[in-house]
Amino acid sequence: MKKIKYIVLSSLVLGFVACNDPEDVLLEEPIVVEDLPELTAGSADFSNYVSLGNSLTAGFTDGALFQAGQTYSLPNILSQKFTLVGGGDFTQPLTSDNLGGLAAAGDRIQGPRLVFGGAGPVPLESVIGPVTVGTDIVLNNPTGPFNNLGVPGAKSFHLLAPGYGNLGNVSLGLANPYFVRMTGSTPEISVLEMAVSQSPSFFSLWIGNNDVLGYATTGGDGTNPITPVSGAPGVGFDGSYGALVATLTAGGAQGVVANIPNVTSIPHFTTVPHNPLDPTNPDFGPQIATLNGIFGQLNQVYVFLGVPERSIEFSTTAASEVVIRDETLTDLSAQITGVLSASPTFPAFVQSFGLPAQAAPLVATLLGNTYGQTREATADDLFVLPSSSIIGTVNVESVGALMNAGLPEELAGQFSVEGISLPLEDKWVLIPSEQEEIAVATEAFNQIIATVASQAGLALVDANTLLDQLANGGITSGDFTLTANLVTGSAFSLDGIHPTARGYALLANEFMKAIDATYGSNFEASGNLVNVGNYPTNFSPTLQ
Repeated sequence: MKKIKYIVLSSLVLGFVACNDPEDVLLEEPIVVEDLPELTAGSADFSNYVSLGNSLTAGFTDGALFQAGQTYSLPNILSQKFTLVGGGDFTQPLTSDNLGGLAAAGDRIQGPRLVFGGAGPVPLESVIGPVTVGTDIVLNNPTGPFNNLGVPGAKSFHLLAPGYGNLGNVSLGLANPYFVRMTGSTPEISVLEMAVSQSPSFFSLWIGNNDVLGYATTGGDGTNPITPVSGAPGVGFDGSYGALVATLTAGGAQGVVANIPNVTSIPHFTTVPHNPLDPTNPDFGPQIATLNGIFGQLNQVYVFLGVPERSIEFSTTAASEVVIRDETLTDLSAQITGVLSASPTFPAFVQSFGLPAQAAPLVATLLGNTYGQTREATADDLFVLPSSSIIGTVNVESVGALMNAGLPEELAGQFSVEGISLPLEDKWVLIPSEQEEIAVATEAFNQIIATVASQAGLALVDANTLLDQLANGGITSGDFTLTANLVTGSAFSLDGIHPTARGYALLANEFMKAIDATYGSNFEASGNLVNVGNYPTNFSPTLQ
């Protein structure tokens, strides 16, 4: 059915013209407006909807979980649409306030949320002063059951793990404090068991991001390894993911799953440039001549050893690259120490720092140990967002170590400036080989997700392609264009990892489109996708 509406357009003509001139005639221009079909669920049963996942489904944003963010969580947005076609109540384990953070018996274990400080993300307390974190995993956990079982920090195998919500296991690193808030009198229950115990008619599952993200956010330093692709349930991604879907669908539940974005495209890894050292910075520019003098000695050694590409030089006219440690490089520590120790001019160089010539062996060893696996960063290196507050600062631990080795405090400080005289450690940067590891794992995980979803007849959301679109030109939804830029892009929150409320709304639309395609619902065709413009992109520091 179509309705015809008429808009009367009048034309006012200035000047002396006859009343029957064409410009004086009232024009009627028809605009065709289509009646939208009535919303239907198709074959989907939304009567009891349960969501499983991690921080991306919990409503995590701005580096924390807090009530306002949870209100705009992806599954909560979906549940509001599901209620229009038979969906029931949707209960979330709400935090105590809008401060963010967690405490245990009054002791803070995670800090409050980030806010916009005028130039970029800053901690909430730097704007409004000290606060007391009110969400306490010992004192005030909510009562379930909960439909939103998103557990920030959870990996695929964690959803299968008994005791993952046991308070006694938190100090052992075997439990997640966010899940502790949900388990109540059943501390050994797993996330999957909690979901199945509710006999869901429909579920959403978005898990696997942390299986690679943990490795990425730690700069690939090995402290948070990528989950093995293959292995038994609770060990490998294929076994864990297969077990999750098989158990959830065993009772006839329908569902929607999402694949994993390539995390190296999110602003957490694309915001900090590889060349942030500005020669006009009064803390850096005046030091360039001295720094280049020091590195000039080292660069001669690099040339002698046949690796001139490792040379380091800071520009006086353009932004310079930071210095990083690259563990894939051959370790030349011993060779550098040997060459410097054998140089007849090196003792005089050491004396230029106010040290005695007898300190030459010590300095040679220190330089060898510090610069044996270093190079200047390139545009192919990615820096984690927290490195922005580290680059250019003095590493106190390094100062202490150098002083213990015999250097005076001032000189120890000069050789301990992060990213300049002290190479950035692996945890701050993803080098190309680490990015490749992430890409390979992501592709393998996504193949598993697609295969399992297809075999189970589930709807599949291609979150990987969605992120690629955000990172390469953006996505237009209604009157708004969202991109992957930090702060200005509207899609990602201040932590550079999790979406804004508007970003979650965009994702909710993609989930509904996938459900439409699989179950014959018509959220999109009936005009029932959400208007992303109705969702905020930031929260005020005074939001309590």
